[in-house]
Amino acid sequence: MSCLWRTSDLAVLLIWGVFVAESRCMNGTQTAQNSSSPLPEANITVSVQMGTKAPLCCPHISLTKAVLITWEITTRDQPSCRISYRVETKETNETNCTDRRITWASTPDQSPDLQISAVALDHDGHYLCFIATPNGNFQKRHDLQVLVPPEVTLSPGKNRTAVCEATAGKPAAQISWTPDGDCKTKKESHSNGTVTVRSTCHWEQSNVSTMFCFVSHLTGNQTLSIELNQINILTSLIFCLKCKWTRPGASTVVEEDDMQPYASYTEKSNPLYDTVTKVEEACSMPQGEVNGTDWLALSATGI
Repeated sequence: MSCLWRTSDLAVLLIWGVFVAESRCMNGTQTAQNSSSPLPEANITVSVQMGTKAPLCCPHISLTKAVLITWEITTRDQPSCRISYRVETKETNETNCTDRRITWASTPDQSPDLQISAVALDHDGHYLCFIATPNGNFQKRHDLQVLVPPEVTLSPGKNRTAVCEATAGKPAAQISWTPDGDCKTKKESHSNGTVTVRSTCHWEQSNVSTMFCFVSHLTGNQTLSIELNQINILTSLIFCLKCKWTRPGASTVVEEDDMQPYASYTEKSNPLYDTVTKVEEACSMPQGEVNGTDWLALSATGI
């Protein structure tokens, strides 16, 4: 149990880091030196969930000391975009910049920072801010990683198996089970950078009834459960119902007078009569119209 708590705490810290990136600029080490020397970079990795706002910040330099502010943006499958602002003339130039979701956080004469209004998968990439001053040059680079929460499902399989799937997450989710079983996990990568993880688990022990699937992801964790015993009861019931009315050689001719006393008794005194009636009604309905409450009532009677 202590391991589960440690995993949960780590997930909380990771999620907190993601949303901190959304609320303010990440502070990186600023570098200033003579422009004739090689200029080291302050690199920051920022993880932001898809659909949220992402601030992109320059080094903290007073604009009264700045001469030129330049942003160079390189994203996946797009030409490099260049945005520049000359402080003295208040002139702004853009080259190959077509994404209107990337804008100045306010106005360039107030702040050199950029923002992405709604982060999408194609915003994965590098964002470099360069500030030139009379006393030296400053720069900061953001490596933006877009996080996509997976769609999680848990469904029954055959012969005491269950399938837990985390679809189209970025990065790939991690799946674990309780109790442990014979599990096989497969990953499928998609062209947009997302990954689907599918874990199929089998349990031999008949005394194991409830299974839990734990899905861990940077955007949040999910836990789903399933009852294998209920699945087996319903599966057996459906199979028996199909066989009951298709069994070859079964006699369907009954004398009405011979059945009259028994029918009267079952209708009035036998509680099993209602259950049999529901079975007959359920089987006579078209597929997909069976009332879920009736099925639960049937399984409760132990049929």
